[in-house]
Amino acid sequence: MSVLLQATNFQAFYGPRQVVFGINFEVPEGAIVTVLGANGAGKSTTLRGIMNEVRTRGDVVFDGQRINGKATESIVRLGIAHVPEGRGTFVDLTVEENLRLGAYVRRDRSGVAADMQRMYEYFPVLGSRRSQRAGMLSGGEQQMLAISRALMSRPRLMLLDEPSTGLAPLVIQDIFKILETINREEKVSMLLVEQDAALALKMASFAYVLETGRVAVSGPASELRESDSIRRSYLGY
Repeated sequence: MSVLLQATNFQAFYGPRQVVFGINFEVPEGAIVTVLGANGAGKSTTLRGIMNEVRTRGDVVFDGQRINGKATESIVRLGIAHVPEGRGTFVDLTVEENLRLGAYVRRDRSGVAADMQRMYEYFPVLGSRRSQRAGMLSGGEQQMLAISRALMSRPRLMLLDEPSTGLAPLVIQDIFKILETINREEKVSMLLVEQDAALALKMASFAYVLETGRVAVSGPASELRESDSIRRSYLGY
């Protein structure tokens, strides 16, 4: 399996403060990789650094091309989509307007229309509320919209930041099932940051555990899931 995203000696900063310290990680083509760790470990910052939303050092290579320093829009055009923590929907715009914004890097109108219909098939509730303002949706529906909006750019890699936050267990199950379907059927690779370590390790093939901005443990997700010592020491369950 070829490597789609690879980071080497990756460092990230908020102003003068360093948050991530020289980590190495990769996402194989078609895989789901998860990044776990306590609050403040540097997980979300890592995703933001890939998108060049915070200052970074080191190398980030996507599909053989170094993307450090590129504008966020250029990174999206290359095929990376980011679903940020807190969903980031445009609450004053309708569901359909949010989806069209997700396709702003595209020029194929017929393809955009077909993909919008596909989003409504993945998430039927969005189709029934396409003319409703996003701010009127429930938390779970807003998360569905955020994922759909990211998919509208036809990414090869999705960066997902805490998609389960604040959602009811049944809603979480539904969303993660659809993410697995998208990964399996559309071959979209995923880098998943998630507080629910058990859920993330069940879904992913490989995992990295961050502790204060450094990789404390990494390995196949199945091995981390089965290790009592790792679960107790780093994952809290």
